[in-house]
Amino acid sequence: MQAKTLAHSNPGPTLCQQDCPPPTTKQERPPQEPLQTLKLPHKDRCAVQSNFVPHMNLVAYMLCKQLGVTRTLKASSALSVSVRLVSTRLLSNHHPRRSSTRATMSLDYSHSVFKEVDLHSVTNNNEHHTSEISANELIVRRGQSFKLTLKLVQPFNPSFDQLIITVETGYYPSEDLGTKSHFGVPAKVLDSASAKAVWKAELLKSSSPEIGILILNITPPADAPIGEYKLSASLRDSKKVLANFSVLFNPWSSDDWVFLPKEEERQEYVLNEQGIIYRGGGNYISPMSWDFGQFEKDMVKICMKILDRNIKHWFNPADDVSARCNPIYVSRVVSAMINSSDEGGVVMGNWGNDYSGGLPPTHWSGSYAILKQWYDSYYRPVRYGQCWVFAGVMCAVMRLLGIPCRVVTNFQSAHDTNKNLIIDNYYDYSGVREKESKDSIWNFHVWVEGWMRRPDLAKDGKFDGWQVVDPTPQERSEGLFCCGPASVAAILNGEIDLKYDVPFVFAEVNADAVYWLVRSDGSKTKIFSDTKSVGQNISTKAVGSNKRLDITDTYKYTEGSVTERSVFNYAVNKIENGTMLSLAGEANSARSMNTTMEVNVPSSSHPQLSIQFEEVSKPENGKDVNLKMILKSEGSVTRMFSVNISVQAMKYTGQPAGNIQTEITEQKLLPGKDLVIPILVPFSSYHKYMIERRTMSVSAVITDLQDEDSVYLATHKVVLTNPPVSITVSGESRVNQQLTAEVSFMNPVNDTLRDCTLSLSGSGLLIGEHRTKLPNLPPSHRVRIITDLVPYKSGERTLLVNFNSSSFRDIKNSYTINIKP
Repeated sequence: MQAKTLAHSNPGPTLCQQDCPPPTTKQERPPQEPLQTLKLPHKDRCAVQSNFVPHMNLVAYMLCKQLGVTRTLKASSALSVSVRLVSTRLLSNHHPRRSSTRATMSLDYSHSVFKEVDLHSVTNNNEHHTSEISANELIVRRGQSFKLTLKLVQPFNPSFDQLIITVETGYYPSEDLGTKSHFGVPAKVLDSASAKAVWKAELLKSSSPEIGILILNITPPADAPIGEYKLSASLRDSKKVLANFSVLFNPWSSDDWVFLPKEEERQEYVLNEQGIIYRGGGNYISPMSWDFGQFEKDMVKICMKILDRNIKHWFNPADDVSARCNPIYVSRVVSAMINSSDEGGVVMGNWGNDYSGGLPPTHWSGSYAILKQWYDSYYRPVRYGQCWVFAGVMCAVMRLLGIPCRVVTNFQSAHDTNKNLIIDNYYDYSGVREKESKDSIWNFHVWVEGWMRRPDLAKDGKFDGWQVVDPTPQERSEGLFCCGPASVAAILNGEIDLKYDVPFVFAEVNADAVYWLVRSDGSKTKIFSDTKSVGQNISTKAVGSNKRLDITDTYKYTEGSVTERSVFNYAVNKIENGTMLSLAGEANSARSMNTTMEVNVPSSSHPQLSIQFEEVSKPENGKDVNLKMILKSEGSVTRMFSVNISVQAMKYTGQPAGNIQTEITEQKLLPGKDLVIPILVPFSSYHKYMIERRTMSVSAVITDLQDEDSVYLATHKVVLTNPPVSITVSGESRVNQQLTAEVSFMNPVNDTLRDCTLSLSGSGLLIGEHRTKLPNLPPSHRVRIITDLVPYKSGERTLLVNFNSSSFRDIKNSYTINIKP
């Protein structure tokens, strides 16, 4: 990759003492500003490549870290500076996946009847939809036959000879556990009567046994454990290991529990390496491109190692490998392994403000960089992640293993810690949200859905289909931080007594919210209950397009409808009547406490007060936020109010992160007229609280001064949009042909942006993540980065860009390119 950074100012006499030239194109670059070329020393070029080399020992890894992978650009004192970085480019003819070498093994044994085996990896992988993973290593899907050619040093007579083939996986292979199978040609019953997952072989008519050429069709059963297998054969007195290969789940096979009937959905939920994760809140749903990269280098090894590192494998490796025939079990294991809250996991969560020792969760744009770092560091947790990172990484692993998977975002997502389907929210009289409650409503929460059958729940298949699996470590399930698979159909119908973790997910999309006012003496007054706000705009990427698909109706019936309330009450009754024995005691006491507290109803002598927030302009990070609050009443008399308005920075998990400002005024509401109260939140006031987050909460507590028992509460969430990063791409979009991408960003604030970096990634376009330090960016100046790309995969590929600085964290954009073969 070649990168050039161009920094220049917007034209304008106020920026410097001399006039600055306007932005110029690459061809228009003036001769007095020649492109400066910085050639990296050899040691740094080696370090840059360290992200791409195969698994290395720990000493070599630490040595490369000491050499430094990050490339640093020093800014000159001029307003315009140009620097070129020269780094290695991996052309596709040097890429292991682009090699045309046949997967043929010559078996050089002096006394063996086996001469050579041809795995036909290219053909087999293409037919098994694994060609994107590798062209050299044999990777097949269970329930589907694959071809193998075995060459012998002597003729083979099917009437007299018996070829016995053995496949085995795991450390303790067993026929009874389905991790070992004997089969052969001619087909005879070679396995024991108690054997599970019996494989088959067929000698094809195109074989030439008279000259020792056997062409076999080998079929792994649709219930074979997934994993890495060893293939061996014996004939007469000779027995040899022929090859190693991998077996994955098969969504194309109707006999496999992960069978997905529609081809377009298999293309999206298994084969698509790019996706979209939705974030934001309120009326602002923001799509973020995410690169799963499930078919990148070493992903089979990485995902199999994830399975081998799980705690159940430590305790009983034989049973664990045997259970990998079951996608229910595998998805639950992956859910536990993606987070590092239990031993050996991939990503360490961090919901605080200190990200030292790692990268903030907002940095990441894809799964492969995280998984590769975990693998190359000898399984040290990658720091740091939050829900969308956990979900993105898990989706990549599930798709690689062959389980159809999609990332799902639930807006206004409840975290019900006391399991009573009620989320309590507390505010003081100034409108400041208290930190008392352990319950919370997240602006959004991201999990994944995996597609599979659930015969463990019902024989008629009514709970088959999409299952919620959540790798974010929130609550323990059977002793581990994992969640699911929970049937979406069970959630829809309130069947919260079904496994796994249905009650928790049901609360995330259905819990009622109760709002309390905390008096100075500590007493609490219930302001109102909200039965509709939790579980909104449940979103995922649509099949075959980048549009948002709303799937709320798969989780819950229409909000406020008779059916929806009936299902909610059905679930509550399961808790209170002891059906959910593990929850009943705590839930009953909590619910009883809530229902006996005082519920405040404003005095009937005054008409109700209507409170509405409106945004005067779109809230943008780097600019002042302008709102207005409108009070309306149908009363015929003038009313005086005490209005307490508080603005707080909020974590996306719904917890306060800092008080930005509080204002207390007295306001007069005239009969028949609206009272408009302007609310201004200056950038200078909110900036330090909002560097690591994008959401602020505006709350108003309004007290009627003629009747101080009449208290009203209104809240409004503001989600800031980041200033834009622009991307343009030029050149022929074809494998092995160079493309030129230009990225630009302008500093919108009056402070110099420091510690600026740019990260580029995108499977099929770049190997791993490329991170570059940029010069400090003065106010109203623009930085331009020009990068050369050489695509090594065809199809739709997405270039992901992440700009980071001291004032703006991880501003992202993406550009999709259709690469021709």
